[in-house]
Amino acid sequence: MFGQRRADNNPGTHYRSERVSAVNGQYFFSTREGTLEGPYFTRVDAIKGIDRYIQRMQVAGALYIRSGALDQHF
Repeated sequence: MFGQRRADNNPGTHYRSERVSAVNGQYFFSTREGTLEGPYFTRVDAIKGIDRYIQRMQVAGALYIRSGALDQHF
């Protein structure tokens, strides 16, 4: 799970941390981009939310590449 994204410049040191946290009885997960996603009612829901978030980001990245937006910036 320590894969490097295409946009990452240099491989760095990665530290595994707990992504899911509880705040006032609600669950959130943190992203690599530094956002906190949630709230979810249970830890299991938050973990499922991580999978859905990753899928959305992969689809968004593929659409961005297909749109030719990268070519327009250069």
